[in-house]
Amino acid sequence: MGAKEIYVDFTSDEVKFSNIPQDQVPQLVKGIESLGYKVIKDKDGKVSFWKSVEFNFIICLFFTIPLWSHMFINIPLLHDPYIQLAFCTPVYLIGCLYFGNSALHSLWNKMPNMDVLIFVGSTAAFVYSAIGTYYHLGHDYQFYETCATIITLVFMGNVLEKRAVTKTTSVIKDLVKYQDIKAIKIENNSEIEISAREIKSGDILKVNTGGLIPADGDILDGYAWIDESMITGESLPIEKTKYDAVIGGTLLTAGNIRISATKVGSKSVLYQIIQLIKDAQSKKPPIQKFGDKVAAYFVPIVVTVSFFTFFIAYFIAQLPLQHALMNAIATLVVSCPCAMGLATPTAVMVGLGRAAKQGILIKGGSTIEELSEIKQMVFDKTGTLTTGDFNIKAIQTFGIEQSQVESIIAQLESYSSHPIAQSIRKQLKEIKSYRIIFKEVNEIKGQGIFATDTNGNSYSICNAKIGKKDYSNRYDLTLTINDVVIAGIVLEDQIKPHAKELIQHLKDKGIRPILLSGDRQSKCERTAQKLGIADVYWEKSPSEKLTVLSDLKKTALTAMIGDGINDAPALTAADVGISLGDATHIAIQSAKVILLNNDLKSIEKLLQIGHHTLLTIKQNLFWAFAYNIIAIPLAAAGFLGPMLAALSMAFSDLIVIGNSIRLRFKKLK
Repeated sequence: MGAKEIYVDFTSDEVKFSNIPQDQVPQLVKGIESLGYKVIKDKDGKVSFWKSVEFNFIICLFFTIPLWSHMFINIPLLHDPYIQLAFCTPVYLIGCLYFGNSALHSLWNKMPNMDVLIFVGSTAAFVYSAIGTYYHLGHDYQFYETCATIITLVFMGNVLEKRAVTKTTSVIKDLVKYQDIKAIKIENNSEIEISAREIKSGDILKVNTGGLIPADGDILDGYAWIDESMITGESLPIEKTKYDAVIGGTLLTAGNIRISATKVGSKSVLYQIIQLIKDAQSKKPPIQKFGDKVAAYFVPIVVTVSFFTFFIAYFIAQLPLQHALMNAIATLVVSCPCAMGLATPTAVMVGLGRAAKQGILIKGGSTIEELSEIKQMVFDKTGTLTTGDFNIKAIQTFGIEQSQVESIIAQLESYSSHPIAQSIRKQLKEIKSYRIIFKEVNEIKGQGIFATDTNGNSYSICNAKIGKKDYSNRYDLTLTINDVVIAGIVLEDQIKPHAKELIQHLKDKGIRPILLSGDRQSKCERTAQKLGIADVYWEKSPSEKLTVLSDLKKTALTAMIGDGINDAPALTAADVGISLGDATHIAIQSAKVILLNNDLKSIEKLLQIGHHTLLTIKQNLFWAFAYNIIAIPLAAAGFLGPMLAALSMAFSDLIVIGNSIRLRFKKLK
């Protein structure tokens, strides 16, 4: 039908695809249902309990218990073959409808699944027993309890698996709940309660203490402390006042505010996070492709092994027919391809969820595997390793007092809203006895501030490159009066908290830290020296940064960390782009990892989560393969009966899922 980007996620019961016209969707749905699946549209709601796997399990268990108990309780009625047939038939019919339908469709489409093994095994036991009952061949031909127990135990495994998988997807479900909250809309001076999904851009909303922010917006009036931990991972509430932005889904812990909704629906931060996590789950890591290839050939191989098991046991080893048949059935039932299928996605979902709770968004399971293999980490300087808040390191004056220079600088910078100007203003004070009355002040972007006083004297504080002489090799800014330089200013960017600890952590893990910046050589080298970074690239334009990254990628897998705005091209070019700063906008498009809390310590957590997620995937795959390698020969040799085989098969899935869930709580090192 021309569908593209097809992805089927059995753990979350979702199918994604693109490039299908709306009028062809019904045909696509029909095709999916021809495979034995049921397509549930949003308006249909949840599956009825009476059609659920839980209900099937309860009914099967009700009929299986008497069949199974006859082996331990001496009640003659329970040993009657026709009574056993009566108890087994409902279980077998339910199994045929549930597993048989899926098995036959999978065979028809030449994609045999695990249900083929269950259906063939239970059918063989039922038919064998029914023939024995019809011809009155005796108890040696009665294996109704085997048929019923196989089906019931597999249903039990499906129920437990479903509940366990639900825990691995709990992060998305928790986030979705925040989209269904109520909001108070102010309209015509009255308050109306509406659903958050009904909010439109521009609506005025009221939020009181203890309420959830219903939409992204800006505060119109009021004062509040807001807990943004579910978005950013920041544990402490953040103070918000008029004009500050708020994020939908966060909690107002104290205060009362009115906000104007700015981003609603698919444009909201919360929606983008949910979609980001869902999209991430659909991107398989390379390690999963190996498991998928094995699983594709698994069912035909197991059916073949089961056939040869029966042939060898009956015709060569001369075992009784019922023993040979039970060995073959056990071989079918004990195998577990679904454990291989669950090994990677369950671990990825838990890893992505744990990262999201820390304010770390990871785009794709493939990124997790790449993170564990990173050997080089490239950092931008300003805004990444440094705060962007500048301190005055030194002021050198020429023929004028230091206090007068500081007063002039403070007065001139008061006319600018530039971040550097604001940082300088915090450190310098005006001297009342040396105030200058300016009649004209102009700020030229990228150059500096130029002013004229009432006596006709001209002043400027500007980039040290600007002017008759270039002083940029010694200073960052120069102060002039009537075009004569009277002072040179050296600025120093503050190192971010945890930056030094992060660099040392990378070194300890064998990851080479690299500084790549467009800033001056002296500043880059000074920052690198403070942090202990040996490899430094300075004064690089965006295109030159891409060239450096390309060369670095040839030597080893390389991550790039930047602010997500100026470094967007470099973040995209890196093997793994990690964005700090304005992560909710440009970074979402350019980086593979977004640190919503802008905290460098999160990079340590990111690497730990990536390492332990990949470790969990490897453990799961090892168990899935090891289980089948050991269990199938044991069943073929007759050491595992069909019922024990069904029980072990059901719990093999749970071990894989349980190991993935363990990742939610384990201590990361």
